[in-house]
Amino acid sequence: MQRFGIGDEVRIDIPDETDPDFDEFHGQHGKIVDVLSDDAGAVTGDERNDVLYRVEFRDGSTMDFRWRDLRPSCQ
Repeated sequence: MQRFGIGDEVRIDIPDETDPDFDEFHGQHGKIVDVLSDDAGAVTGDERNDVLYRVEFRDGSTMDFRWRDLRPSCQ
């Protein structure tokens, strides 16, 4: 099940301040530009982890995130 689709506006919400991506991405806003899949769910036991969302930021850079690090954007 996909939580977001291409074109959705999202906010990055990384709850763990020790996550190496926290300082760079937490609180940033962007748009889903691609939805990718892998087999992480087989390792974690949570099929939601099979989906990666590629987010494009206003400066044109992109980064991939799992569902747990994304929230709908209010902007």
